[in-house]
Amino acid sequence: MAPTWTHLIRFVAEEDGLPHLGQVDAQEFPDVGLAIFQGQKISAAIIDGTVFDGVVTDRILNVAELLPPLTSDEVPIIKCMGLNYRDHAREANMPIPDVPVLFIKPRTALNGPSPAQIPIPRISQDGTADYEAELSFVISKTGRDIPEEEASNYVLGYTASNDVSARAQQFKNSQWCFSKGFDNSCPLGPVLVSPNALGDPHNLRIKAIYNGQTVQDSNTREMIFTIPQIISFLSSGTTLERGTVIMTGTGPGIGAMRDPKVVLNNGDDIRVQIEKIGTLINTVHYE
Repeated sequence: MAPTWTHLIRFVAEEDGLPHLGQVDAQEFPDVGLAIFQGQKISAAIIDGTVFDGVVTDRILNVAELLPPLTSDEVPIIKCMGLNYRDHAREANMPIPDVPVLFIKPRTALNGPSPAQIPIPRISQDGTADYEAELSFVISKTGRDIPEEEASNYVLGYTASNDVSARAQQFKNSQWCFSKGFDNSCPLGPVLVSPNALGDPHNLRIKAIYNGQTVQDSNTREMIFTIPQIISFLSSGTTLERGTVIMTGTGPGIGAMRDPKVVLNNGDDIRVQIEKIGTLINTVHYE
């Protein structure tokens, strides 16, 4: 059965203190993450079933705390695109890649919106902890060798994400999985928006906001490889499992490229804001 939700959140309810899936009214609450952070009272219609087949009901509960849209049990892996924005490639003075650049985060990297914090482990408390504002999407069903023209049938929904990175570790070698795969280094949220409700994912303004200052401001039309191209490439000879999260890359303005550099320090406020999705808010915590 196809899901009936359009704007899905996973949340702890005020009424029972338990986690639920819910549908939020996007007209009433266009930015759930910001509204919750500002102390607004948010209600949601309970969704019966899972994120993959959930049906919206008439039962209403109030949101006490936002959680990531998916649980770690539902996410087999997080696959990430490197250098997938033209304006970021220009910033980095790097050539446009001929094929998508892939690295992975383990599902233990999954994290949620505020009050969830981004933990910076001791190994990356070296003045190089960095942010990357990214559009992510979730695979709706398992597939392999998916043609580009069928790729849209494999997208469950879209959300905001932050590819938290340890630059010193990243630049030590060509393999990025360790430096970008620390526990809770992939916040997702605040809402998962269905493809029909979102519209064109390649024309969305995307920003990173650091302690109130906009440090990244781009648009998903700057993507080098489109979402159908990404899905087709990643499924070539490789099974893409249901629940796989795919991060689509970031625009210019990452901390390591700024002058002076911007570093995620203990207590900092870092936000990813995407048009039609809302604001993913986290604070930074040094372990």
